[in-house]
Amino acid sequence: MPKRLFISHSWSYGERYNSMTSLLNNRPYFEWTNYSVPESKAFSGLSSAGLAEQLRNQIRPVQCVIIIGGMWTNYSDWIQFEMEFAKNVGKPILGVRPRSAKVMPQAVVNAADLVVNWNTESIVSGIRQIS
Repeated sequence: MPKRLFISHSWSYGERYNSMTSLLNNRPYFEWTNYSVPESKAFSGLSSAGLAEQLRNQIRPVQCVIIIGGMWTNYSDWIQFEMEFAKNVGKPILGVRPRSAKVMPQAVVNAADLVVNWNTESIVSGIRQIS
């Protein structure tokens, strides 16, 4: 049965989201369903309340929320919102340290059930371990 995943991301940093989806799509013996919305399908014209509700609807059915750590995470109210909502509804959070990153945002470390390095086996193993 495919894992239902939400990958938190900022559309301003879409290359990391795209790299993550590609990594998961190309991993043999790992099936997943993507509940996040890529930049190409970005919500437009929504109020903050409307966007918050869309994010809740994406997170509710998943088995794991993936947070790609990066210093922008400290400045993104929406990523903070996603982490808080995931915790509130009991969804496990996998923090992923970006390639060559020396520092992981403390907010992600605090929220994550597990933090792994950016490589296919660590990420897939982490997903399986916490979801």
